[in-house]
Amino acid sequence: MTNFPLDPSLEDTHIENHHHHHGGHPHIHSEESLKKITNRLSRIEGHIRGVKTMVTENRACPEVLVQLAAVRGAIDRVSRLILDEHLSECIARAAKEGNIDAEIEELKAALDRFLP
Repeated sequence: MTNFPLDPSLEDTHIENHHHHHGGHPHIHSEESLKKITNRLSRIEGHIRGVKTMVTENRACPEVLVQLAAVRGAIDRVSRLILDEHLSECIARAAKEGNIDAEIEELKAALDRFLP
């Protein structure tokens, strides 16, 4: 797998605990978790730019397809991280707060759109 340069402006992104509201309740993620996910997304972004360059340089289609497969694998891995985080943090928090049913419905709706 070829590694392509990353956007340097994204390298030192610093994120504190991140709160976002979805469906009327907050989701709170640790700085460590967000950093791991954003770093992976930055690498994917750089890889996509590399694939775009390959296409504009008329590189062989099989080479481009191999790189696209690597991108798809990277997206699957970051998606898994996000799902794991959601299950271990958000679903657990919703269970403690008594709104597990709403959280599970939101997750089901998201998975319906995410999964093929």
